[in-house]
Amino acid sequence: MKTLVLGGYGNFGARICRALAADEGIELLVGGRDLERATAFAQSLGGGVRGVRVDAQSPDLAQGLEYLGIDLVIHTAGPFQNQDYRAPQAVAAAGAHYIDLADGRRFVCDFPAAMDATFRDAGRTAVTGASTVPALSSAVVDHLAAGWQGIRSIDICIAPAQGAPRGEATLAGVLAYCGAPIRVWRDGRWTEQPGWANPVKVQFARMRPRRGALCDIPDLELFPARYAGVQSVMFRAALEVGMAQQAFAFMAFMRRVSLLRAPQKLAPLLHSTGGVFDALGTALGGMVVRVEGIDAQGAVARGAWHIAADDNHGPEIPCMAAILLARRLARGDALPVGAHACAGLLTLPEFEPEFARWGMVTDVIDENRNGTGHGASAL
Repeated sequence: MKTLVLGGYGNFGARICRALAADEGIELLVGGRDLERATAFAQSLGGGVRGVRVDAQSPDLAQGLEYLGIDLVIHTAGPFQNQDYRAPQAVAAAGAHYIDLADGRRFVCDFPAAMDATFRDAGRTAVTGASTVPALSSAVVDHLAAGWQGIRSIDICIAPAQGAPRGEATLAGVLAYCGAPIRVWRDGRWTEQPGWANPVKVQFARMRPRRGALCDIPDLELFPARYAGVQSVMFRAALEVGMAQQAFAFMAFMRRVSLLRAPQKLAPLLHSTGGVFDALGTALGGMVVRVEGIDAQGAVARGAWHIAADDNHGPEIPCMAAILLARRLARGDALPVGAHACAGLLTLPEFEPEFARWGMVTDVIDENRNGTGHGASAL
């Protein structure tokens, strides 16, 4: 299967390329606007991988993909917050499958309605959000609540390691909603809360507690629709260095009082200076998903899933869903035709070999029994 990774030498694209380069069923192309960088990186992977110059927003993208004979495009060239659907439309026109790592709320949530007919007509599959959210997060919720009568609340927090590589595009994406009002499903109704403001303490199984603040992601909108009866859905990000978290909270305040209208414009500056905090942090990052509901016996149930990723391997996690789906297509396993948000397409056990590959440790905790989230039992 001839597979093109758009943004293939970037922070996430390079990781996906390294994972897929050795797959016998995949002929890999590294795509980007800089042919020299794409070629150099492709040559470093060996095995016949080659680099090609390609711009995801080019008006002749479809013709280029058709000329190259591409079967699958994996789109990693974010940020997706302000992108339109020109790239997936071109992929469908070229008769290829499409997977992206988008975490932009509108991009992911509006994708199925906007693109389903196009990909159905082409007889191909398009998957958006094949990343930590909502691909992994939905797999975890499904695992924790298996057999339950219903779910009351879902609370997710991602806690990146300070030392993990950071992409400028990713930073621009998260700054875009810093201080902006975010629609959140709380107590069975929609409310608005400011992004990155008012951080709260979050407990982790294998890391020190951190303070996490609201971020705008697809799960906040997808999960109330996916899990009937859920009353509250929350997602936070918890930076390791307290001063960095406070800086985001300050920028959120400045935007709310109209003194900082476009925080994302600070992304290049913050990306270049962010390393000053690295000495205060570690290489350990992680994630926790907490679910509360009613179990099969009608009792209140509270469960949590944790993952700890050391050695700055945390950025591998957002790449895993795309890797797993690409391998599935390369094996000839069917994926549903049409356009889909990546919720429920993968199960938690499918991720576990990837966790093990990077030495990541996962824990499932019965929080009715262990209240604070300690006393974990490793999977």
